[in-house]
Amino acid sequence: MSNTTPKPRASTLRKPTSLNSGDFTPADYLKRILNAKVYDVAHESELTFAKTLSERLGNHVLLKREDQQAVFSFKLRGAYNKMAHLSATQLKKGVICASAGNHAQGVALGAKTLGSKAVIVMPITTPELKVQAVKALGGQVILHGESYTDAYEHALELEKKKGLTFVHPFDDPDVIAGQGTIAMEILRQCPGRLDAIFVAIGGGGLISGVANYFKAVRPDVRVIGVQMNDSDAMMQSIQAGHRVSLSDVGLFSDGTAVKLVGQETFRISRNLVDDFMSVDTDEVCAAIKDIFIDTRSIVEPAGALAVAAIKKYSALHKAKGQTFAAILCGANMNFDRLRFVAERAEVGEHREALFAVTIPEERGSFKQFCQLLGSLPTFGSSASPRQVTEFNYRMNDSAVAHVFVGLTTTKATESQKIARHLSQHGFKALDLTHDDLAKEHIRHMVGGASSLAQDERLLRFIFPERPGALMKFLSTMRPNWNISLFHYRNQGADYGRILVGLQVPKADDKPFKTFLKVLGYPCVEETQNPVYQLFLKK
Repeated sequence: MSNTTPKPRASTLRKPTSLNSGDFTPADYLKRILNAKVYDVAHESELTFAKTLSERLGNHVLLKREDQQAVFSFKLRGAYNKMAHLSATQLKKGVICASAGNHAQGVALGAKTLGSKAVIVMPITTPELKVQAVKALGGQVILHGESYTDAYEHALELEKKKGLTFVHPFDDPDVIAGQGTIAMEILRQCPGRLDAIFVAIGGGGLISGVANYFKAVRPDVRVIGVQMNDSDAMMQSIQAGHRVSLSDVGLFSDGTAVKLVGQETFRISRNLVDDFMSVDTDEVCAAIKDIFIDTRSIVEPAGALAVAAIKKYSALHKAKGQTFAAILCGANMNFDRLRFVAERAEVGEHREALFAVTIPEERGSFKQFCQLLGSLPTFGSSASPRQVTEFNYRMNDSAVAHVFVGLTTTKATESQKIARHLSQHGFKALDLTHDDLAKEHIRHMVGGASSLAQDERLLRFIFPERPGALMKFLSTMRPNWNISLFHYRNQGADYGRILVGLQVPKADDKPFKTFLKVLGYPCVEETQNPVYQLFLKK
C-alpha cells in the first residue's frame, strides 16, 4: 500500500447511529443483499466490454455502468434500500442527510419515490448545479458551513430537533447491502472467469457491499479497493489498524474525498478486501479518456478510479489474459473541469512528456533545435515519429532562451531518456513531466513583455497538424528575421493554432507579405491588438 497523504490524526467524529453490526458475516450481508429493495429507483446497469482498452492491456476489461443510473451514480441503491426499510412513522416524519453530491440526489429521489420528505444539508460551497439537481428531485436544501463536516454536524442536530431519520452515505448495513446489489448483478452478467474487481473507496460503503457478496459467493475473485493518493483514509486506516481521520483531502475526486471512513466499512474492508491501490490525478484523467474512447461517455473522477487502477495493476503485475471488472460509480462531472482533464490525460497515459530546455539566443538555434526534436529516437519503441505537442517561448535574455516543450511518448521512463539525449546534444533539458507547478501553472505563464523584442510583429497562424509544417515555416522565413515569441499547444484537431512574434525590420515589409503568401497558412496579424499592447509590448 502507498501512503502519501498528510500524517493522520486520531478520529474525533462520532457515529450518527449505533449500528450493532460488528458481528455481521458475509452470509448475513448476503441475505440482506438478496433482499435489498433497490429496483424501484435503480435498474440493472450494463456490464460493458471495453474493447479498445482490453486490446491495449492484453486483458479482458469489463465496465459496470453505474454512471447510467437515474442520478448518474450508484448512490441511489443504498439510500433507497435504507429508506425502504424504515417504518411508516419514520417515513412520515422524513429523512435527512448531509452531502454535497451523489448521495444527496439518491436520498432526494428515494424520498420522492416513497412519498417522504427529504432534508439535505449541503455546504455553502456546493456548486449551484448540484443544489438545483437536489431541488429538482424534491429535496429541501439547507446550506450550512463551508465543509462536509460542518454540514454533517448540523444534519445530526436537525435529526434530533425535528425527529428525522438520518440516512448515512456509507456507514449503515442497509446502505451497504443496497450497494452490494451491484456485485450480485456483475456475477449474474459475468458467470465465467473473473479474476478481480476494482472498486473506488470514499467512505467505504460500495466496497463493503461488493466485498461481502463476492466473499460469500465467489471468494476466488480478488476484491481490490482504489483510492486517490491524496485522499486515502481507508488505506491509512488499514495500515494503522484503526480508523484515522485525515487533516486534509484532495478535492479532484470529490466523490471519494472522505477524511474519515465508517466504523462498519473499516471492519469489513480490513477483513474482506484483498488489496488496496492508490492512483494520482494524471492517471485518473487518462482513465476518463480511456472510458470515453470505449463508451463515448464521460465519467466523473471517482467513476474512473477503478479503471486507472486496472491499468496500473496490469503494468505492475505484467498481467495478461485476465478478466477484470471496474465499477464506473458516477458521472456527475462539472463541464468546466473537462479542459483540465484533457490537459492532464496525456501525461497520465505516458503519451506526453514536458521539458524546460535552454538554447542559445542566436539566429538559427531555434531551427537547429526543431531539427533535433524531429530526429529524436523512440528508444526501442515501434511508435510513429515523435511529435511536438506544446511549445512556449518568449524572448527575455540576449544570451540564452528558455522554452517549454511537450513531446509525445509511449512509456513512463521515456522522459528521462529524452532529457539526457537533448542535453548530450547541447540543449540543457529539465524534465517537468511530473512537476505539478509546471503542469498546472507555469505552462500558461511563459511570456510577458520584452524590451529585446524590437520591430516585433505578432501573428496568429493556423498550421496543418502534419510533420514538416513547422520546418516549412522556419525554412520559408528570411534568416535575418528573428522569432521573439512562439506559443503552440496541440488541441487534438487536424490543425494547430499558433501565436508567433517575428522581429521584422520596417524595410522588409514587402518581403514579409511575400513570405506569408508563399507560406500559405491562414494568418491574422495582431500587432495592433490592445491586449498585445498591454501585456506583451514594452
